[in-house]
Amino acid sequence: MIESGNPVRDINITSQSSIEEIFEQMSKSGGFESRNLADGLEILTAMISDKSCLKFLSFVGAVVSTGTRGIIKEMIKNKWFDVVITTCGALDHDIARYFSNYKEGSFTMDDGQLADQHIHRLGNVLVPMESYGPLIEEKMQEILEEAYKHGKKEMSTADITREIGKKLGENSFLHWAYKNEIPVIVPGIMDGAVGSQIWLFTQKHHDFKLNMTQDADTLSGLVFKAEKSGALMLGGGISKHHTLWWNQYRDGLDYAVYVTTAQEFDGSLSGALVREAISWGKVTQEAKQTTIHAEITTMLPFLYRALLSKINQ
Repeated sequence: MIESGNPVRDINITSQSSIEEIFEQMSKSGGFESRNLADGLEILTAMISDKSCLKFLSFVGAVVSTGTRGIIKEMIKNKWFDVVITTCGALDHDIARYFSNYKEGSFTMDDGQLADQHIHRLGNVLVPMESYGPLIEEKMQEILEEAYKHGKKEMSTADITREIGKKLGENSFLHWAYKNEIPVIVPGIMDGAVGSQIWLFTQKHHDFKLNMTQDADTLSGLVFKAEKSGALMLGGGISKHHTLWWNQYRDGLDYAVYVTTAQEFDGSLSGALVREAISWGKVTQEAKQTTIHAEITTMLPFLYRALLSKINQ
């Protein structure tokens, strides 16, 4: 016989309800995805508050083209995480938006007309060509040239993101990672504008080397010493997988919250729920873990606001 749980309670929100109260009600509402979101808040609160935990933040680059960049920047500024794993697009957008602006658009715009106007479309975000390729080329060549002149002829992706962060300001997540000595590792760095500029730089400086095994040294030095580990993974792909992959070497994550819109029926890594990683030893069997099925830019502002309340209590 299956034992039933607690009674499902109706959510009751008034004009005086705090966000903490709303999340608390969601945890008892029997709601479908709201329960996972409420669980995610509790798991992240415990993880961020756990001084013995090595904390990972991974995210896909596309969200940095949106206002969600501000929340990612604040979480890094708050020192909630010890290491960041992301994609090359995150670097591209952080540089582009520091030195220029993207524009609001819509999913239904005519892409032929946009191409004629030299505007790229990223979902409902418009990226003027002059704000992207040419700008990133100029800034990256300057950054790499300066580092090279100071004797840096072999660099990891963590070294490169640190050099970028030095040249950006307070609205940049790379800036705050640099300020707080949080390594930003980009396992797929060649897949983007910054990666292309690294390659072009090597055409002028044949003795310059990109050494990605140094990133492995950085991660192994953190993971092998960690008493516990945890991760907030925003979106799937290589950033999620690299986070899980390295944590298998210490028997898995002890805390794991994954946010995705992908489905698991196609066997993709992005669609795989956190619990699937248990079978690979990438998440411990006793881990506090959940998968939140939600679009990141919709969900993260509310989760972040609730975290601020919980962590600052």
